[in-house]
Amino acid sequence: MEFSSKLLEKAVNEMSQLPGIGKRTALRLVLHLLKQPQERTGFLTEALMNMRHQIRFCESCHNISDEKICEICAQPSRNHQTICVVEDVRDVMAIENTGQFKGIYHVLGGKISPIEGVGPSQLTITSLVEKVKSGKVSEIIFALSSTIEGDTTNFYIYKQIADSSILVSTIARGIAVGDELEYADEVTLGRSILHRIPFENNYKNS
Repeated sequence: MEFSSKLLEKAVNEMSQLPGIGKRTALRLVLHLLKQPQERTGFLTEALMNMRHQIRFCESCHNISDEKICEICAQPSRNHQTICVVEDVRDVMAIENTGQFKGIYHVLGGKISPIEGVGPSQLTITSLVEKVKSGKVSEIIFALSSTIEGDTTNFYIYKQIADSSILVSTIARGIAVGDELEYADEVTLGRSILHRIPFENNYKNS
């Protein structure tokens, strides 16, 4: 792709680094920005810079937040004894959109994947285990993707908390094997949360 401007080329190259954005789409977006008033581009730049420098992660669940504790964890009306374990913040959004879950979350930040070099120490598993050991948790719900990596992560955490007396469940397999949670429709995901099953039963049947 030939560019008449080095500045344009650099902008397109940077834009194309975003997931799902190829060079042609990046060029279309950059040219769109060029047609906009300069203050509009300024608003976008300011929003991105503020997000990058000011955004925080909840000290309790590791969800994205503007404060030390996210809005979900700060709600006294939520059931703080029930924790739904998810891979990332997109899964929190997906489950919240169902309106079916009234507990709180724990964001792992990924899943165990030796091929990609991701081990347990790179996830927030330790803080989750500490929550369970604190005695303030009555149920852990695994809501990870139905993949080998997701199942491996579920089993690893289960073994870490197996000596506790809490209920450990997993969302029902209304989510197709191999599917990412964030792409499931809200009705299916909501039913999977409501009809969760004991994790031990799921493990024995697999």
